[in-house]
Amino acid sequence: MLNRIILMGRLTRDPELRRTQSGTAVASFSLAVERDFADKTTGNRPTDFIDIVAWRGTAEFVSKYFSKGRMAVVEGRLQIRDWQDRDGNKRRSAEVVAENIYFGDSKRDGDGGARTSYAPQGGGYAPQGGYSPAPQNNSYAPGPAVSEFSELSDDDGELPF
Repeated sequence: MLNRIILMGRLTRDPELRRTQSGTAVASFSLAVERDFADKTTGNRPTDFIDIVAWRGTAEFVSKYFSKGRMAVVEGRLQIRDWQDRDGNKRRSAEVVAENIYFGDSKRDGDGGARTSYAPQGGGYAPQGGYSPAPQNNSYAPGPAVSEFSELSDDDGELPF
C-alpha cells in the first residue's frame, strides 16, 4: 500500500510544541495550501487548511525554525483519526504525519537559506542535508575572449559517412 503526501504552503500559526508523558516531542501546526485552479467568477484560488503533526526531532526542528507565515514543504503520510468530542459525539479528523519538513521560501531571519530537514535515521532523528548554495570559487579569472574554434574544410575524406 502507498500512503504518501507532499504539501507546500504557509504556516497559519506558530507550531505548538508539547511532550507526551514519556517525554517525546510532538508539534502541531497547519498549512494554508492554495489549489491549482482559480474560481472562474472571482479569479481567487481556493485555499485548503491542512493539519500537520510532527514527532521527535522533526517536531523540535519545526518549532525552532518555523513560524506563522513561513513557507514549508511537508512530506509525510495521511492519517485519519476517530475520536469523541466533549458531548460524546463521534468525530473524524484527517491530518498529515510529517516525516520530512523543508524550508519552502528564501533566506529569512538569518537562517542561511539552506534547505534542511529532519528525517528518521537509525532509531533517532538526525539532520538531513537538502541543498545549499555551491561554494564560491573565485580562483577562475577568465582572460581575453579567444576563439578556440577553427573553420573546417568541406573535404574531410577520413569520415566514414
